[in-house]
Amino acid sequence: MTTSVPDHLHLRRDGVSVLIDCDGPGQPEILHWGADLGELTDTDVTALRLARVPAVPRAVVDTAVPRGLLPERSVGYRGRPGLAGFRPGGADFAPAMQLTGIETDRTGPVGTSGNASWDVVLTLVDTVAALQVRSFWALDPHGLLLVQHEVTNTGDTPYEVVEVGVTLPVPPAATELLDFTGRWCRERGPVRRPFQLGAWTRENRRGRTAADSAYVTVAGTPDFAHRRGAVWATHLAWSGDQVTWAEAQVDGVRVLGAAELLAPGELTLAPGGTYLTPTVLAAYSGVGLDGISDRFHRHLRARPTHPSTPRPAVLNTWEAVYFDQNLADLSTLADVAAAAGLERFVLDDGWFGGRRDDTTSLGDWTVSGDVWPDGLTPLIDHVTGLGLEFGLWVEPEMINADSDLHRAHPDWVLGPAGRLGPEARQQHVLDLANPEAWQYLYDALHALLVADDIGYLKWDHNRDLIAATHDGRAGVHVQTLAVYRLFDALKAAHPGLEIESCASGGARVDLGVLARTDRVWASDCNDALERQQIQRWTNLLLPLELIGTHVGPPTAHTTGRTHGLSFRAATALFGHFGVEWDIVSATDADRVGVATTAAAYKRLRDLLHTGTAVHADHPDPAATLSGVVATDRSAAVFAYVQLTSGLTEAPVPARFVGLDPQRRYTVTVLEVAGPVGDTQRIAPGWIAAGGITASGRVLESVGLELPILQPEQALVMELHAT
Repeated sequence: MTTSVPDHLHLRRDGVSVLIDCDGPGQPEILHWGADLGELTDTDVTALRLARVPAVPRAVVDTAVPRGLLPERSVGYRGRPGLAGFRPGGADFAPAMQLTGIETDRTGPVGTSGNASWDVVLTLVDTVAALQVRSFWALDPHGLLLVQHEVTNTGDTPYEVVEVGVTLPVPPAATELLDFTGRWCRERGPVRRPFQLGAWTRENRRGRTAADSAYVTVAGTPDFAHRRGAVWATHLAWSGDQVTWAEAQVDGVRVLGAAELLAPGELTLAPGGTYLTPTVLAAYSGVGLDGISDRFHRHLRARPTHPSTPRPAVLNTWEAVYFDQNLADLSTLADVAAAAGLERFVLDDGWFGGRRDDTTSLGDWTVSGDVWPDGLTPLIDHVTGLGLEFGLWVEPEMINADSDLHRAHPDWVLGPAGRLGPEARQQHVLDLANPEAWQYLYDALHALLVADDIGYLKWDHNRDLIAATHDGRAGVHVQTLAVYRLFDALKAAHPGLEIESCASGGARVDLGVLARTDRVWASDCNDALERQQIQRWTNLLLPLELIGTHVGPPTAHTTGRTHGLSFRAATALFGHFGVEWDIVSATDADRVGVATTAAAYKRLRDLLHTGTAVHADHPDPAATLSGVVATDRSAAVFAYVQLTSGLTEAPVPARFVGLDPQRRYTVTVLEVAGPVGDTQRIAPGWIAAGGITASGRVLESVGLELPILQPEQALVMELHAT
């Protein structure tokens, strides 16, 4: 461990450099975050340091303004400060931090992303303001940067934390921005805009990550796309209120930033008190958005907590039976699921208390004697006897006013003091920062997991936190940490337990919750056309094995749109595959189609869940072409999706990206759940011949002609190196 103070730090991994100038005075500065700079001599660093000193214009402070790790208004920084807070009376609102020590190869603390190993820990101190910041930095083996700050009040009066953000510089060449917004059943909609002077800020006060969170914030060179352009991206690993920003100042400074969004008075540090920020994960790519995804995906797959067993094909009961539960029908549904080759059976909402609809009984986590007079054991024994795993839906963070729990403990509601506040989905939020409420929930869930063979929880969260109040002050921060502790405690007590993060669909998709869970439900919308975009952009951050993707009924209950099984199955194939549909009532042909898709998924899941996600910059906006290429590039699977009708009579040729240009591949069509429904009278020659063999270079630069598809149809293709 190094504790001396070198004049610079150069982190280099997988084509990325982070160069931190520690020469002072004041805070360290990031001289470079981006493409690998190679081995640097002291002379090189000195030259870079001098090259980064800007000219000093008129009518500003008389020296160049430092751009520290925590930008400071005390030195004239005009953008968003990295550390904002104050003491009673407004004192110490503009600290001036000094670097006092550097440690390298440091373990701990474990942050909200689950990281416990840091390349560098920098200690910054302001003795006048009586504040200390330890700044944790790691560049992982995949070139992904992780940053976290820890603030300690070393004074003898309270310090009110307003915000502690991670701010990262991007170069002037980054002139375009991409982030995301959305709503229920339309999560992660991309928003592109110029990166202009001023600040683009997205704030989320919903108490959970939310469908309209920024998700990933990207700055890039002009017209960056999936496979082209230099891009810089950030993600905040936090499941509560949050703020992200992209800021371009008139002095030429451009930054991306992210922080937990704290309400007034939410976080006060007593003397000696400490606040650890959520982790910000940041990725650079010189080859477009697919390069960003590759860094995130490899980082996640390298975690010790990442799912290590094949992701089982799922049957979820919600859109099959809704609240209409009984042993006979669900046993039959399990029989049909097993016959179709599905591997996990998840019993959804309606099994507990008086829960016959969504107005009652949240909080009463005991099996309903009316619906299940012998408990869940007969169903679980039947399901596991068929060779399927059993999972159970829960919504532990919520409570109905019409529940035994609320009647016994009305004071356990997280809301405005002395009143309930507005309902959403006929429910309120349970105050998990209350130790008694937390213990009640832990005991109830633990009892369920002990009583029966339940290895999976679908953990839902169906409303925003409104005016969340704990002990008279804003409570989102302590609520989020309490939920994390609950996940951690249950996982520790039940090794092997898997948990799915569901929140009105995809409203809690972030790497804070995924440090503790095993997949996310991307959306409550099972409409395959909507899912194409939702899943594509969820895949920007998450590898496919973490994204729940189900075949819904022929007519989607959220949109009323009807699709054939082939399109629905092809869409669900690219993720953690499952079925959420009453397949007991399905036609014989559709049951065969489900079984065919499940078999294809099980054959391909090793490739889908370990390979590299690729997205062609297809020139026709009416269609997409994306896939997964094996890490050794020996095989691939692609889907061409016709979203709407195109302007040309025949499709634009498909160019397969990410292949080895020197190898030859045989391309064949995979009929997922039956024929696609080609409307072309004469098929392209390679399809008529049952396949074609060509080099990776030809397949990417020239491509293949495709059949004419109707809108909302998909063609899945397998590629194998010869």
